[in-house]
Amino acid sequence: MDNQSKWHPIMAAVEGPTGVWRMIDPMGLEYGRVEIRRVMNGTDVRYKAIWRGDVIGWSTTLRDACYRVHDAFLRAHGPGGGPAADWGELSGNQRRTV
Repeated sequence: MDNQSKWHPIMAAVEGPTGVWRMIDPMGLEYGRVEIRRVMNGTDVRYKAIWRGDVIGWSTTLRDACYRVHDAFLRAHGPGGGPAADWGELSGNQRRTV
């Protein structure tokens, strides 16, 4: 298996602050995030997947949550996905414009 086939969206996740993984594109810009949360009166852990400021799902693993956010990122670049300029604010960072 070559290195490219071993890549997973979790490789784009940068932790910080604690319990938050920011999904970073090749230009160093945040395109989504994953946040860890305790649920069921604190007995279970879930990962909240956030894209364009909206919760797009919950996962039982960090790996799956990162995949969900990355999939949304890729779909936004397909037919009808629109330019990067319409990305929502995630953390107050400046976004690039097209």
